[in-house]
Amino acid sequence: MPIFATAGAALYIGSAITVTGVDLQASDFTSQTWTVIKHPESLGSAGDSAQEIAFDDILSRRTRRFKGQRSAGGMEAVFGLDYADAGQLALVAAEKTDSNYAFRLVFNDAPTDGTPSERLFAAMVGAVSDQLDAANNVVKLNASLWINSNIVRVAAAAGS
Repeated sequence: MPIFATAGAALYIGSAITVTGVDLQASDFTSQTWTVIKHPESLGSAGDSAQEIAFDDILSRRTRRFKGQRSAGGMEAVFGLDYADAGQLALVAAEKTDSNYAFRLVFNDAPTDGTPSERLFAAMVGAVSDQLDAANNVVKLNASLWINSNIVRVAAAAGS
């Protein structure tokens, strides 16, 4: 598939999920019941990166670099505030807990009669806040998702 637009992507929240420190697999998410979080304006970014461990080798006069702990970072998502949206209500409720929740990001890249690619991960909802800008703006709901697992990549699949 060539490049594609963000428009049409959707973020879903599931229920609390246990993170054991072992990489999650797509099968770890099959029992989830997903609730779409409506009115997304921006879904932010997420992906693994390693922390750098630097070692100055005096003899070789070289700094050597190694990969340390991995982190999928945090996802900063912005939604148009909707008090009746079940997905937004689930985000607000999740912020009040110390649990990780299952999240599913579905891209708008499905081949004809096929299925789109997805990203699955576990995250704590670290913050939920209202954003009020100037007069001619929609009131927004900002959510900080602290990703505490690997991100499982599910490729788009062609239809039959």
